Amino acid sequence: MLQGDRALALGTMSGTSLDGVDAAVIETDGVQIYDFGATAYRAYSAAEQAVVKAHLGRWHSDDVAGAARIVEDVHLELMQSFQGIDIAGFHGQTLAHDPRGRGTHQCGDGQRLAQVLGYPVAWDFRSNDVAHGGQGAPLAPFYHFALAKWIGALAPVVFLNLGGVGNLTWVDPTREDPADPKALLAFDTGPANAPMNDLTMQRLGEAFDKDGTRASHGIAEENVLARFGMHPYFAQAAPKSLDRDAFGGLSADVGNLGDADALATLAAAVVLSVKAGLALCPEIPARVLVSGGGRHNKTIMAGLMQALPCAVQPVEAAGLDGDMLEAQAFAFLAVRAAKGLPLSSPETTGVRAPVSGGKIAAP
Repeated sequence: MLQGDRALALGTMSGTSLDGVDAAVIETDGVQIYDFGATAYRAYSAAEQAVVKAHLGRWHSDDVAGAARIVEDVHLELMQSFQGIDIAGFHGQTLAHDPRGRGTHQCGDGQRLAQVLGYPVAWDFRSNDVAHGGQGAPLAPFYHFALAKWIGALAPVVFLNLGGVGNLTWVDPTREDPADPKALLAFDTGPANAPMNDLTMQRLGEAFDKDGTRASHGIAEENVLARFGMHPYFAQAAPKSLDRDAFGGLSADVGNLGDADALATLAAAVVLSVKAGLALCPEIPARVLVSGGGRHNKTIMAGLMQALPCAVQPVEAAGLDGDMLEAQAFAFLAVRAAKGLPLSSPETTGVRAPVSGGKIAAP
């Protein structure tokens, strides 16, 4: 399907924070990164976001056509601005994720995108992993392995993504293959931006707490954090994954706090969950590189720097684009899917053996 080893791949990501769609181009053969290309972002309008959010938790049998059409249309608007693309990776929008029950549901039809765009589109990345006993998430770790090689890391490094949900990937860059059982460990750490964004929207009509400024003026409620730390998720072995609303009790617990104290408590919960996650890693990394919107929250970043026993930096410190790593990851995974290469392993999703995945929609 791909002409030659290298491909100019376009990846897209619409995450659990529901803010909009990221798109990014990389040149890759599905093993190495050769270059980074153009990027773009399209925010969801308030009306679009409201429709998609209203469908969270719904499955294929429910009426999700309206949400899917919005997701497809916004992606197409963004993707049509890129030229010379060989293949695209379309993640879709996660509406529900229950890998040990009903499975995983990312709405959006990759076949429609391929027909409009005129080139192959890889999509439905998670279902095959779930079908083979995996959690279906996180899926960026194999890309993180390639990034560790790209930045020339010589010692273990952690990539921490703070989107709606937090997830980390521990990488040993001395290994040659991401499917090596000792190369990676990856899992969701806990809630990240989603509870804070929901709170600021509900109370203040603001999409997020810019720079964590409101949180910086609050005092974290220790009793809430103590209950949060007792959540059974933290006692589970890695790898493991979460649904966006798995920690709904946390939002309820800060309901009676003032705005600043509630946000300070939610920010401290992010730090607590990442610290608990780091304790599950094979060894302490040389540094933690933070991507996603949470790296702009100075309250969270200050908390991580104080709580973790290693350097904590935004991924820009390594010359990377922290807003686009997940979109880039699905460009990388699209090429791997087209070549039948593994997208996940027992150490990243808990799947029984390294497995490929994704559907390839031809135009």
